[in-house]
Amino acid sequence: MKSHEGLVRLKLFQVKEKRRQLGQLDLMMGEFERMAAELDTQILSEEKKAGITDITHFAYPTFAKAARQRRDNLFDSIRDLKAQKDDAEAALAESEAELAKAEALEQRDGKPRDEEMPVADRRAMIG
Repeated sequence: MKSHEGLVRLKLFQVKEKRRQLGQLDLMMGEFERMAAELDTQILSEEKKAGITDITHFAYPTFAKAARQRRDNLFDSIRDLKAQKDDAEAALAESEAELAKAEALEQRDGKPRDEEMPVADRRAMIG
């Protein structure tokens, strides 16, 4: 009977790594959303100072235009991160399934536990 302990450890590592990656993606998306909200606040403040909210107006504040572009870029990045997150969730589900298979193999082919071993066999092992 071959031990599948190494395979189980590898699959467990892969599952933990996928979960870590998902956590990082969530953190990045949250940070980008926070930054976009701050830019929205700055844009509104700048428009209020200038008294111009029409972005096509010739005197629209340059800072507000640049902030809008940065905010839009952040929203694009958030969309990309969501797609990456969806892919990572699918990979995590696949890794979890592989881990379950490896654990099932280990249990099927693994050594019997002390509780399952007859008393006479345990005595023979002791000496």
